[in-house]
Amino acid sequence: MRVTQGAFSFLPDLTDDQIKKQVAWCLDQEWAVSIEFTDDPHPRNTYWEMWGNPMFDLQDPAGVMQELAACRAAHPDHYIRLNAFDSSRGWEAVRMSFIVQRPKVEPTFRLERTEVEGRTQRYTLVTVR
Repeated sequence: MRVTQGAFSFLPDLTDDQIKKQVAWCLDQEWAVSIEFTDDPHPRNTYWEMWGNPMFDLQDPAGVMQELAACRAAHPDHYIRLNAFDSSRGWEAVRMSFIVQRPKVEPTFRLERTEVEGRTQRYTLVTVR
């Protein structure tokens, strides 16, 4: 089972050309692009490690692709995602985020239900490797 987080997560993996086109579109919107990576894609792990600094002044997608290649080389078995941050007044938030690399073997998650006192149920999210 694939980890489904962010835009495009239910589609097949994007090619580098498709990633570059998405980055170009984000830059056309004047959004800053950043790269993050993690080995723990748990849905509650919202804080991934940042690769370098956000690219606020970048206007060419080739710069993002160069940083992405460096991050992939340094972390070949990690999840890597691109974030597009809109700094315009009123938004000031990530407007798009999508995974651009996955490890060869992805962990899956299972919901375990435990019956406790009375009719009460307790749910736990368990990582299965």
